[in-house]
Amino acid sequence: MERQRLDKWLWHARVVKARTSAAALVEAGHVRINGVRERAPGHAVKAGDVLTIGLDRSVRILRVVGFSERRGDASAARVLYDDLEEQRE
Repeated sequence: MERQRLDKWLWHARVVKARTSAAALVEAGHVRINGVRERAPGHAVKAGDVLTIGLDRSVRILRVVGFSERRGDASAARVLYDDLEEQRE
């Protein structure tokens, strides 16, 4: 798999609890892909894309590393991205 829908990837990476929440987050304009605001939940993300995600009280910066066919546990979700905030510290 080379690409995946943005809302599906956010859900599989466990950034949000439900896929509908992921779609709402994107539609509200809280997600940027490589610095460009994205409002379409169906936009395809590819490996290497940098996502800036504005959550309730924080901002997460993640680099897409991989994709998953199914939503797994937290350890499986963690291999889908590199957390760029952790690397900066």
